Amino acid sequence: MPKYLFQVNYVGEGVKGLLKEGGSSRHAATEKMVQSMGGQIEAYYFSFGEHDCYVIADLPDNATAAAVALTVCASGAVVTKTIVLMTPEEVDMAAKKSPNYRAPGQ
Repeated sequence: MPKYLFQVNYVGEGVKGLLKEGGSSRHAATEKMVQSMGGQIEAYYFSFGEHDCYVIADLPDNATAAAVALTVCASGAVVTKTIVLMTPEEVDMAAKKSPNYRAPGQ
């Protein structure tokens, strides 16, 4: 199943909700949402720095990952960035492909 990294930032009411409900509550809510889409959470961490939280989730496909991100962002309480993660074997397969490409200006 494809893996996705969600970089999460809480904004406005999202920060207030996190302070009120705590991190464990947000983890449980996220896990319930991901499971409802046929996926599972591999890792869930809060952090200091550029992002407030990182979630690695297995989801059935890109459309499902987009549905998760759109739903979360539509709340207005959270902003996310979604990154598709690839295994080393997938990179090996990509390296064996030879696209017909012309660089700009050549």
